[in-house]
Amino acid sequence: MAGGQRRPAVEEGTWRRTQDPANAEQSGWTEDACGRRRVVHYRLHYSLDRTQPVERLVVEELYLYVSWLAPAGEIAAHRRKVEKWLADGRWKPTGDEDDAWRRGDLRITIAEYTAHPQDERADRGTPKGFTSLDVTIRSEDYSIARAVRNLPWDVLAGGMRVKEQRGHPAYADNLSGLLDHLPVVVEAGCGTSIEAGIPPLHWLHEVYRVTARAGNDLTQGYAFTLAPASDILVQEVLTDTERKVDDMVSMFRTLFLAQPTRAHRALKALHDAGHMVGPVATHNFDRLFARAGLPEAFMRRYDQRTPHMPFPDGARALLVIGLHADRREVQSRARQRGLQVFYLDTEGVTENGVHKQYLIEGAREGDVVVRSEATPALLHLAKLLNVNV
Repeated sequence: MAGGQRRPAVEEGTWRRTQDPANAEQSGWTEDACGRRRVVHYRLHYSLDRTQPVERLVVEELYLYVSWLAPAGEIAAHRRKVEKWLADGRWKPTGDEDDAWRRGDLRITIAEYTAHPQDERADRGTPKGFTSLDVTIRSEDYSIARAVRNLPWDVLAGGMRVKEQRGHPAYADNLSGLLDHLPVVVEAGCGTSIEAGIPPLHWLHEVYRVTARAGNDLTQGYAFTLAPASDILVQEVLTDTERKVDDMVSMFRTLFLAQPTRAHRALKALHDAGHMVGPVATHNFDRLFARAGLPEAFMRRYDQRTPHMPFPDGARALLVIGLHADRREVQSRARQRGLQVFYLDTEGVTENGVHKQYLIEGAREGDVVVRSEATPALLHLAKLLNVNV
């Protein structure tokens, strides 16, 4: 969330993809093909509709922004496609300004730039022969603050994230090693949420067409969606609006209906017994830890700042559950405080029946990795500690 704020009724995401030598495999960068950029920012505001006898969860306001930077010929061709999709989807000109259309209570505006205003604001040059195209789709009366509109561009200005260098952690069959390092602080990624039936966050990459598989072999990884001609997100919204909006809200709908698992309840029991201290440093927006009765410290944010994380005095270990990378430096700060770091992670993902190795990015010498799903490992730990779950 912008500024580190977290509003449970707002779902927000942003991606910026650029061509750079550091991401050449995914972006297609070469000395002769460089400079393309794609920015996506969405914000969905949910509310309860009480006009009917039974309350309904509804999308009260919708905002979707997509920006492309590409060779001028590609941008011109893509704009013609957008105008065709507007006709196919029966969007009507608003009549109150150029390049604006409406369908129901949704409104779309299109803007083309020789030099993008955000590039001028950041003093970024435009590659020779390139232009930009922006498409903004929003609820008619949805007023977006400038700070919110600037969010993806502020993230872009922060530069690419430098990946951690993995060391050589030790491996263990279970969490029994934690018995010598209690009490423990917990940091959690999407592993516990996946066990609750919530899709992994990379599922949103498919909804918003952030990446495309490099062939049918999942082990080959993913390529960025950068060329306007290969981007179908706006086409889906304009020509199949109801279905695509339903696709966009499915993540929130799933997490709204999800319930805490035995893993969440095991952590609550360990917390109540004094073996776990402090809030859970969570990167999830499903609030399942809070709903299980645990305090949360929300870590997920888009800027490069490091959120505050309270480490209680006396804590001796950090248990990291289902989190691939230390983007918010929780593990780094734990090591600086002398805490032993344990990881509970399968170090792999399975899609369409295919298992792909997905190693923890920054595990170090001295850390301990337990390759297991959260629920059985935490239940076993509770049993070792004679804690009833």
